[in-house]
Amino acid sequence: MDTKQQQGIEIELNEDVAQGTYTNLAIISHSPSEFIIDFVRMVPGVPKAQVKTRVILTPDRAKALLYALQDNIAKYEANIRKIPSPPRNEPQIPLDFGANNPTA
Repeated sequence: MDTKQQQGIEIELNEDVAQGTYTNLAIISHSPSEFIIDFVRMVPGVPKAQVKTRVILTPDRAKALLYALQDNIAKYEANIRKIPSPPRNEPQIPLDFGANNPTA
């Protein structure tokens, strides 16, 4: 059995970042070396949506994020309430912004 201990990491959360940024849309694209998630805020009646933040991940970190989200959603649904799935006929937003994105 491996007795190697995982080293702790100190994470700093400054006040501005701790406030968070509300977004109601995420656009995901990828290239061979990275996944890009643009978090967007759409406002009713405003024709132009604004990207509030962009997160760039390596493929292995993107998969780790997927697993962490799945785990947290399962815990949320077990303890709080079932989250309804979005409608299957919800309009799709084009996700290919010049990146190699064969799944869009």
